[in-house]
Amino acid sequence: MILAGCALVACQNQTHPAFSPIPSPSPHAAATAAILQSGDVPAGLNVCPGSGPVDVYLSVLAGADAALASRESDQWQQLRKEGATQGAISVFAANPSACSAELGATSNVKAMTSLVVRFADEGEADRAWQSGVFDFQPPPPNLLTPGLTRGPATGLGISSFTYDRPSVRLASWRRSMFVVLVVVSNLDLNAFKAATAAIDPRLN
Repeated sequence: MILAGCALVACQNQTHPAFSPIPSPSPHAAATAAILQSGDVPAGLNVCPGSGPVDVYLSVLAGADAALASRESDQWQQLRKEGATQGAISVFAANPSACSAELGATSNVKAMTSLVVRFADEGEADRAWQSGVFDFQPPPPNLLTPGLTRGPATGLGISSFTYDRPSVRLASWRRSMFVVLVVVSNLDLNAFKAATAAIDPRLN
């Protein structure tokens, strides 16, 4: 308050106008803030233990399925080699059994999983997306099969693709310096679109 008062007096005693400092660019979102949150998912889905930073998720997963945790750890390390600086995963499921499934995907349990990875710049993020996120590579534009959509038609930008089947729906996209993977199991298309729509605006 003292500093603010001095600044105000100084401005009043000067004949030249006061100029506001140039605002600094808004900081980029943390990966943990961009992943799906409890308020983003349908009622009946509960957050799984370990949801948060990728390292925490992998540590918890290792206690339930060491082989799966090892495989996903290798996938995460590959993203780190490609320039990832942050990563977070959230898994929400109607039954705890899906919490230890690969990306929460099972044949009969409703679940939503989101992975958000932040890179140092857009170039690194796009190269990582092109090479595949957790082994999900974008399909060649000329080799799309039923259920696969790539590019602006997904609603998620040029660097995006979606896979749509009744039991599992998947979206992978790059926005700014972020790469995202969303997997929705045994939920309808509206729930899937709501999940991607919740994350996309956070990728600043």
